Amino acid sequence: MFKIFEYLRPYYFKALLNIIFNILTAFFSIVSMVLLKPFLDILFASKIPAMPVYEGSSYFSFPIIWFNRSLIEYITVYGHSAALFLVCIVIVACFFLKNLFRYLSLYVMAPVRNGIEFDIRNKVYKKLLELPLSFYSSERKGDLMSRLSSDVSEIQWSILRSLETLVRSPITLLGSIIVMLYISPGLTLFSFGLFLFVGIGIGRLSKSLRKNSGKAQESLGSILSIIDESIGGLRVIQGFGAEKYQAEKFSQENKKYLSLSNKIQRRRELASPMSEFLGICVIAALLLYGGNLVFSGNFEASTFVMYILMFYNIIDPAKNFASAMYDIQKGRAAAERINSILNSQVDIQNKPDALALKSFEKEIQFESVSFNYEAQQQVLDNISFRLEKGKSLALVGVSGSGKSTIADLLPRFYEVVSGRILLDGIDINDYKLSDLRALFGIVSQDAVLFNDSIFNNIVFGLENVGEAEVIAAAKMAQAHDFIMETADGYNSYIGDRGMKLSGGQRQRLTLARAILRNPQILLMDEATSALDSESEKAVQLALEKLLESRTAIIIAHRLSTIRNVDEIIVLQEGKIVEQGNHEALIAKDGIYKKLVELQKL
Repeated sequence: MFKIFEYLRPYYFKALLNIIFNILTAFFSIVSMVLLKPFLDILFASKIPAMPVYEGSSYFSFPIIWFNRSLIEYITVYGHSAALFLVCIVIVACFFLKNLFRYLSLYVMAPVRNGIEFDIRNKVYKKLLELPLSFYSSERKGDLMSRLSSDVSEIQWSILRSLETLVRSPITLLGSIIVMLYISPGLTLFSFGLFLFVGIGIGRLSKSLRKNSGKAQESLGSILSIIDESIGGLRVIQGFGAEKYQAEKFSQENKKYLSLSNKIQRRRELASPMSEFLGICVIAALLLYGGNLVFSGNFEASTFVMYILMFYNIIDPAKNFASAMYDIQKGRAAAERINSILNSQVDIQNKPDALALKSFEKEIQFESVSFNYEAQQQVLDNISFRLEKGKSLALVGVSGSGKSTIADLLPRFYEVVSGRILLDGIDINDYKLSDLRALFGIVSQDAVLFNDSIFNNIVFGLENVGEAEVIAAAKMAQAHDFIMETADGYNSYIGDRGMKLSGGQRQRLTLARAILRNPQILLMDEATSALDSESEKAVQLALEKLLESRTAIIIAHRLSTIRNVDEIIVLQEGKIVEQGNHEALIAKDGIYKKLVELQKL
């Protein structure tokens, strides 16, 4: 949790002002209470009090003695009524200054709290972009969204909002205790002995609050995951008549969150009344003890009344402090969930002496590469092949044979378990990651688009790109005509995940995006699978032009589209079982030929 305070560094000046304003708030709060004693003395005294003297008094007493001497002189000249009026004016001025500085402390703290929330959310989002794909294989998207949204907000509302209280309340408490000790050390020790009882009760409740808060945030993450899955799979839910099943699943998780939220809210709301009630119990005991001191003549009545008011003055800060501690316990659960992301290891990183990579010159080589996802069975088993620059390679095989995994290993989305991948004779791990990935143009089977304009989706990630270049790429991908038919042309927004477009249109936009980059190596996961026959033919012609003298790895599902590639690798259960061009593999009369015949059927 203390890592949260590291985010205070850019806001040190405002935080310092907050502390200064809180000190002044506490000072005028205490002074306003101290001034009640001369008010009571004037109100109840029938004659002018004796003039206090400085001799034998402590340095702390000098301001009080000076004020009392000045007040007695004022009473002597102008009378009790005028002195009473003066004391009231001073008390009102003190309360005005107290509340003014309290507002100023909140005013300078607002950009600190909101700024830290902004910084944390930015840092978490950047971390999510840096984490490898392996991290997301064991995380639920809804839970990650919950951490980025509700958990970050919880830190702001629970921890950062409490910082102001944690600064002001101890200052007020310390100042009040010093005055109380000055008035009567014995009475103060007696009263704070009773306060230990209050602390024990509050401490027990805070532990359970933190535990339940963590469970509640996890439950909220599950709720968001169900919502995300339901919206994404609404067609399946409605098509299979599973609305009732899905609604019941959501309701069960929602009930769990409701139960946890009720527990948290009830225990949190218990903090303030509990601390106030226990404080009143302490005051009652104090009245009984101190009242007897007044009756025995060991204490002035006005001094005792001021002491009681001063003691009551610490109940509100103590109560706020207790509530702040509850809020912090609640926020700690959110902070721990945020830190679990920020502390996640980014396994795929540059080496300290990583090499710059400007261009691809010779060949790609897989040397005895094996891979598996965490504890799962082997996905790739001792894969070896070469791909020369300017040549094309197709990967075929049934689902789960390892085709997509090979494509993911090249840009280092995952790291090989054993063996190595060489680019121009150098292990890809020795290159700078950004330089390595800049070589590839990736077109996946699932068209990945963003809720933005068509122009920005094609240009995605590039800078200083002209409209003419975008149009040329779109024409090559056979996308220009349908783009111009939209309401705003290239400035048309395509909705979430491009849902305003058909499947074929979405795929052609991803092709245009890859073409615009003019990549040295193409990674294509059956880029034409979502196109109709007419569009597929047109795009295939464009791809043939794009593939001329360009290195390409094509994951093929429609085997008719790879007849002209230079080499085909047939994978089965993570192993290479056949290798050669189309004619050679057909002549071999093996697995590849059977796959071709099955597709013809």
